[in-house]
Amino acid sequence: MIKLYDTKLRRKVDFTPLEPGKVSMYVCGPTVYNRIHIGNARTFISFDTIRRYFIWRGFDVTYVQNVTDVDDKIITRAAQEERTAAEVAAEYTEAFIGDMRTAGVMDPDVRPKATEEIGSMLELVQQLVEAGHAYEVDGDVYFDVHSYDGYGQLSGRDVEEAESGHRALRAEGQGLEDRKRHEADFALWKAAKPGEPAWDSPWGPGRPGWHIECSAMSHKYLGLPFDIHGGGADLVFPHHENERAQSEAAYGCTFANHWMHSGMLQVNSEKMSKSLGNFLLLFEVLETTRPAALRMLMLQTHYRSPLDFSIERLDEADAALTRIENALRNVDWLASNAVDGAPDVLDGVSLRALAADAHEDFISAMDDDFNAPAALGAIFTLVGELNSAVADKSLSVADAEAAMAARDGIAELLGVLGIDVDAVVAAEQSTTYPVEVVALAKRLGGYGGSDAEEAVEALLEARARARAEKDWGTADGVRDGLAGLGFVIEDTPQGARVTYEG
Repeated sequence: MIKLYDTKLRRKVDFTPLEPGKVSMYVCGPTVYNRIHIGNARTFISFDTIRRYFIWRGFDVTYVQNVTDVDDKIITRAAQEERTAAEVAAEYTEAFIGDMRTAGVMDPDVRPKATEEIGSMLELVQQLVEAGHAYEVDGDVYFDVHSYDGYGQLSGRDVEEAESGHRALRAEGQGLEDRKRHEADFALWKAAKPGEPAWDSPWGPGRPGWHIECSAMSHKYLGLPFDIHGGGADLVFPHHENERAQSEAAYGCTFANHWMHSGMLQVNSEKMSKSLGNFLLLFEVLETTRPAALRMLMLQTHYRSPLDFSIERLDEADAALTRIENALRNVDWLASNAVDGAPDVLDGVSLRALAADAHEDFISAMDDDFNAPAALGAIFTLVGELNSAVADKSLSVADAEAAMAARDGIAELLGVLGIDVDAVVAAEQSTTYPVEVVALAKRLGGYGGSDAEEAVEALLEARARARAEKDWGTADGVRDGLAGLGFVIEDTPQGARVTYEG
């Protein structure tokens, strides 16, 4: 049974989907006025991992993520750059999709844009007005928080606390209006201002408020209630609190069965901000870091806990990932050179049992509120056992089968977490040798052909002869010549092999 931490209930609960075998998820997407930062990425990678795990466990998952492409921040940026809001939104929507794909985040099943769902939003606002949960003031429409008894249950604030929170937001210059009935009332529809994008409505030209879009789109694409609503912890109040209030007031039923939120991200133990100079955009980080290493770093902290990002921790995560890749690469090499009829040197039964234990420990960890750090621990334990089992050994065919079963188990479990180590290892195994090795083989090994792979084999044979004859100059020349081209010779019980180091 999968357990998850429900923000509203403030405890772990058993997850029972509304429809057996299916999971419906809505995760708030970006407001597209800039490239996303790594804090945003932490949320999207966390819920991508949760989605992948559900799929691996056999659920049919419907995953909806919106794009907010009309908003004050978009309008402000457009004015600064003397462009239209639509042009700004289109640019950063495309950039967001590209950044997510580069980061290895799966596309959602549905990616609705706010500007394409105005009709659904207007229907919802009209429904709230007619039911007495909303009121109009000079073309603006506000939700009356006092009309909904459950307001504040998600964030743990009562209405008075919520109103204090809204006063604080206004004090920070976040543009909350003075003409509302109550401090915590929030805009469902905003009257048009000169030069802003606008759509016709029963209350005059205007545009939707931020909160209404997610309520309208989740209802349209998932129906109510749906299983899981997710997002960053910063969205609990006011965004998700307001979503829940307006949806349940309008439809008279539960909005989302479960609420899940990812923890905040800091940089070098400080809050990420432009003023501190530690505001890191995802695409900039990925220009110098491979996506799998970034995901590895993020998975090493539980999705609900605060994550401290640093370049040092990112390097450590990359090194940990490299250790796993090296273990898989080593087993691949040993298996490809297994000797038919050779004596068995591994306890294949025990190795397979260790792989099965890791599989069960992985499931146990992920079933417990998607505890990726513990799941990674199970994987690393199996990597260590596999390394110890095959160290300094030549394998029989039976040994190779047992080792490959463990190796493939490691790759599978990492794949569930969104890390495709097989792709890395396969790419390295298909490395093309540069033409320069042919000249090197002619000079040091007497090679007379023109095939680069044959030239490397000739170099290894020449090195083996030279070492047998104590001709260290030639042996070292082969080693140094290949090193100059980015390759390393590694001696194993089954002979020398060449790997690319770059």
